[in-house]
Parts: sequence; structure tokens; C-alpha cells
Amino acid sequence: MKAQEIIGRLETIQKRLLVYRPEILRPFFKSIKPSGRAVILTGARGTGKTTFLLSRLGDGHILYFSADNPITSGYSLYDLMEAAFMQGYEGVFIDEIHYAAAWAKDLKAAYDAFPAKTIWASDSSSLALRGGIEDLSRRFIFMRLPLLSFREFVALTTGEVYPALNAFEAGDEAARILKKTNVLKLFKDYLDHGFRPIFLENISTYAQRIMAMIEKALSADIPFLVPQLSDNNLRFMNAVIGYLAVSKIPTLAVSSLSNQWGLGKEKLYHLLEAMESAGVVRILRIKSDQRVHTVGRKIFLYEPSVYAYFGGDLGTMREAFVTGSALETGRKVFASTDEKRGDLIVDDRFIEVGGKSKAKKGADFVVRDDLDLPVGKAIPMWVWGFEY
Repeated sequence: MKAQEIIGRLETIQKRLLVYRPEILRPFFKSIKPSGRAVILTGARGTGKTTFLLSRLGDGHILYFSADNPITSGYSLYDLMEAAFMQGYEGVFIDEIHYAAAWAKDLKAAYDAFPAKTIWASDSSSLALRGGIEDLSRRFIFMRLPLLSFREFVALTTGEVYPALNAFEAGDEAARILKKTNVLKLFKDYLDHGFRPIFLENISTYAQRIMAMIEKALSADIPFLVPQLSDNNLRFMNAVIGYLAVSKIPTLAVSSLSNQWGLGKEKLYHLLEAMESAGVVRILRIKSDQRVHTVGRKIFLYEPSVYAYFGGDLGTMREAFVTGSALETGRKVFASTDEKRGDLIVDDRFIEVGGKSKAKKGADFVVRDDLDLPVGKAIPMWVWGFEY
């Protein structure tokens, strides 16, 4: 089959996808305003990358297709892009770019060969560990789609779009939000099933779908980051998830795990780094840790709702949520080495995280669950979900 015929089949798929595209879109989409013609969008599975690309097709005569579609497997990415451009398309949006062979080389070649064309691509994991990125970084803008924020969850469930907050200065605006919305009830719903927009489809299957996405990230995404991934490696990563989900101390003992699983330390570090890149875990370092390979001071599951699925530790889930929310907004977050000062360091402020009765101790601020309004140096946990 000629490349031109493949384009025709891809056009049919695109029309079908547009018919079934979700009508309700993430508010975060409005903040994504690429200024160049070449963009690579990354983010964990289920955060809405495909929906975002489909929502932007109206910006021009654009062809959308996914590189993991079997009908594209017999053709180079460059040949498909060239065929689309020769049929009059002003640009291409390519989903799951990492499934295409020689994707980095073909993107670079197409960018240089067709200077008037738009090329956007998406990827389910971080591209930082793969070769060829140096050349692409000079041509493509890299953007990242985070997990759904609590602010977005409120907008999608109530229709109320509130302004983003600065968690450290949220007093008056937080009070105005509370007057209009039952924030504490919605926040509990959010922690249970609101971190990815798939909750709009079916709340009852949310947890099972998240676990399926994590499994696919391990089995389908990480092999692109870790050569020669074995069954033992997959079992190890699943065991790490299960352990972190229920442990009160979110850290790993490298030597013990290496011996237990028959893994060299370098391989173990590589697997953990790949899990972080694929949006499965977050590795939190201390400020002075400049090592290339590290398990950090703490390791959190990327999505806090997974703790509830395993019946995990509530305190760890709280820290995972605050850490993730702060990191998603670009704040500098480190683990504290002084438990008397706090659990986390966020933009050089010591933060203690806990329940309603949690004391500030020596921290600059205390973040409390089940607290409705900011009081003094106490910040309600829900406010952190309103930073983007």
C-alpha cells in the first residue's frame, strides 16, 4: 500500500476520533500556547494529550495520527509526513511518537525539509533519557501536561472556573471560593478519583483504569527507556509500586533490593529513573544531593489516588499530593533532612504536612488536611490543588 493510501485511512480514523472527542476539555489546555511550529508534548498516560491534539486540529488543515497504529508500521515517519504535506496538509500532529522507529531523526529531517509546516508530537514519557534530543531541543518546544489539578476538577464537575492561587498567599480568595463551593467534599472526591480526566467517563472504574495505565507504562513505555527489559525487571517495578503504596516510610534500601532481586545497582537506579520518566513515581532529593544516580530521600507514587487503592498510609499520600502539586507549578521542592523543621522544603520554606491537628513544630508553614480556610501559618491542603 502506498503512503498516499495510508494517509486516506488515517484521515478516516481522524474523522472518527473527532466525532467521539470529549466535549468537556481541561481548563489547563487554554494555558498551552505554543509559540513555534514545532512542539513535543509529554505527560503521563491519561492526562489528555490525545484530546489536546484533537482539540487543536481546527487551527489549520492538520492531519492527526498515532505512531502506535499498526497501519503506519511499514513506513518511516518521514515518508508519512512528506506524503501528508504533498497532499496539502499544513501540518501533522503525531501521537505516541516514541513508537515510531528513528522518530528523532525523522522529526529533525522533516522540520528542516519543510520549513513552512507545523509538526506537533506527543509522548507518554519523558524524552530526557533518549538519544537525539540535543538536535531536537534546538528546533522543538518541549511542553508537559501535568495531572489534573483540584482547581480543574472543580471546574469540570461544577462549571465554576476559579483563578489559580498562590498557596502561601491564598487567604481572601480561598474564602471567596468556599462561599460558592463545597470544597472539602469535592476535595475528598478528587483525592479518590480526580487526577486524570477519565473520571468523566466512569467514576466506578477509575481505580482499575489507573492501575492498567501504570501497568502499560511499565510494559510498553519503559522498554523504550531501558534496553533488554526482563520479566524480573517488570516484577521488581511492580513490587516497588506495591511497597511504596503501603509503606509509612517512602524510601527504598538499594543494597537490600539489589540482593533480593539479583539486580546490579546501576540497573536498579536505571529502572527507578525510568519509572520516574514514565510518570509512575516521583523521586524527591535533599537539596545537597547532586548525584547522577539516587533513590533520593523519599519516593512517592506519581498519582496520590493509588495509595487509597492499596489501602496505603494516609500521611504518605498527603506528602505525595503536596509534593506533586508544588512540582507541577515549577516550585523547587526538596525533602527535609531535619524532621523538627518539617517534612518538605518548598521554595526554601519548611513545610510540615498532616491532618487537622498537625502542629507546625519548627516549620514555616503547616499544610493540614480537613482544614477549610488558611489560618496564620496553616494552609488547607486543598489550596495546593488550586495553584494551576
